[in-house]
Amino acid sequence: MEKETPVLAQTRQWLDIYFSGREPEFQVPLHVTGTEFQHKVWKLLCAIPYGQTITYSAIARQIAATDGAERVSAQAVGGAVGHNPVSIIIPCHRVMGSNGSLTGYAGGLEKKAALLKLEAGNGENTVVR
Repeated sequence: MEKETPVLAQTRQWLDIYFSGREPEFQVPLHVTGTEFQHKVWKLLCAIPYGQTITYSAIARQIAATDGAERVSAQAVGGAVGHNPVSIIIPCHRVMGSNGSLTGYAGGLEKKAALLKLEAGNGENTVVR
């Protein structure tokens, strides 16, 4: 019999809560490997409130403002989102196209829509553009 490590037990608990339609009140400890830019994007993904969405361009504007850059490419943000190694826990499904459309999700757009519906419950998702 294999022993479950504390971090795997915590992750399982987090996923059980999440898939029951509730927002977990704790964050799973993560150690992900990526570029500095990817880490900036992933940090912003983790800050998107449960049940809400944001656009790639809004994330790009946030990074530009934080870095003092004139502009950051929404496509570069999309690339970083696409390299997210732990989707759902780092909620890349909450990122939408500029017109609020479902775009790019490694698990498929049907799963992205299902995750957003799960989080919306009886409410509506708010898209930050």
